[in-house]
Amino acid sequence: MMASKKKVIVTGFEPFGEHKVNASWVAVQELEQLGLGESVNLHVCEIPVEYQAIQKLMPSLWEEHQPQLVVHVGVSGLATTVTLEQCGNNQGYQRLDNCSYCPATQCCMENGPDCLRSLLDMNTVCRRVNGSELGVTLSVSEDAGRYLCDYTYYTSLHLGEGRTAFIHVPPLGRPYSSRELGRALQAAVLEMLRLLETNQQRDQDCSHHHHHHHQHHHQ
Repeated sequence: MMASKKKVIVTGFEPFGEHKVNASWVAVQELEQLGLGESVNLHVCEIPVEYQAIQKLMPSLWEEHQPQLVVHVGVSGLATTVTLEQCGNNQGYQRLDNCSYCPATQCCMENGPDCLRSLLDMNTVCRRVNGSELGVTLSVSEDAGRYLCDYTYYTSLHLGEGRTAFIHVPPLGRPYSSRELGRALQAAVLEMLRLLETNQQRDQDCSHHHHHHHQHHHQ
């Protein structure tokens, strides 16, 4: 029997504001060319910079595809490294989207927790990729910026029960080429899949008396 392929979805965003070309979608298309190897079924899509569209789209992405992992990629004009975001924030959405809309409540989910964290330990992913001579520097952030990136991440973390990641890339050429960004995404996503696998193994190996909070020390 063939082991069934893992399904991974990676999204980039459409252009917005001063980003006439969105480096996130360019980088995701490079990743699609590179692929994630034979054992991974990679699905990529470009998503809108619109709060209401994201609210509709995210549940269908998770339900239709049943992915093991979803990775959202966005551009940040402030980023100089490829930045792994650890958490999504619920509140503070005041910036208008491509439809000149923002949520009246300025939050993703009424009464939702202020912050949702990815199951993936981004410091581990960062350390492993930075140790691999890739030629692209990664860093970790706890603030995804309170715009569509953050909003998408929070929504997706909720739907995917934490099996979600968000990666910010700098604009093209500042300093990395599209090919370099694609390679960085490939390396990061492969490490994320490896981590999810070891987490699963560990959950199976651990008897039920062991609650999860004991495990963070063993990573």
